[in-house]
Amino acid sequence: MNELRRNALKTGSGLGVLGLFVAAGLINPEVAMAAVDKKAFDAKTMDDAYSAMGAGQPVASKDIIITAPDIAENGAVVPVTVVSRLGKTEQITLLVDKNPNMVAASFSIPDGTEPEVTTRVKMGHTSNLYALVKADGKYYFGVKEVKVTLGGCGG
Repeated sequence: MNELRRNALKTGSGLGVLGLFVAAGLINPEVAMAAVDKKAFDAKTMDDAYSAMGAGQPVASKDIIITAPDIAENGAVVPVTVVSRLGKTEQITLLVDKNPNMVAASFSIPDGTEPEVTTRVKMGHTSNLYALVKADGKYYFGVKEVKVTLGGCGG
């Protein structure tokens, strides 16, 4: 596992690769803490998570489109796609407000890349799924409620 992590860090694009590994369950959130401040993982409220990530008070935006099921039959594998229509998107972070660790995945969006990510996240309970987007140095968010019928985070 350590070799896998080392190789990913050598060849990957930082947050995006780590986010994929965390979402896929290949590494746990503690391994990815080097990419996202530990305070964001330890946050107990969405405002605390935003603050730890340097987002302050992000602005709600209809230019962030979250595609996820309204009802997830298995919270262990909830498919999520986020598209940002905001110009100069730099980062997309997925947060689940009722998970033990709110930060589910974080992706760096290189300049000139389509700002769209698709992954799977674990959700322990019915909760809001937030997409925090950094675009042109400012933070925005979109939100979607996902109802979970079978928990994926030990629930």
